[in-house]
Amino acid sequence: MMAAAPRRAGPLDVAKTVLYAMIGVRRKADHEGVQIRPLQVIVAAVIAVALFIFTLLTIVRFVLS
Repeated sequence: MMAAAPRRAGPLDVAKTVLYAMIGVRRKADHEGVQIRPLQVIVAAVIAVALFIFTLLTIVRFVLS
């Protein structure tokens, strides 16, 4: 029996993949059933890093004020 083709990744799938990669956790089974394009990963990673930096700056400003 042939395995089903992987489905296209939605925004939540891409976000989960990027966040798991940022903290260093990865389970192959979580990502095998989804086809993620490289552009999706790049855009999601840039957004995640920008949010992370914004959060750190906000915390630092709050602590130093």
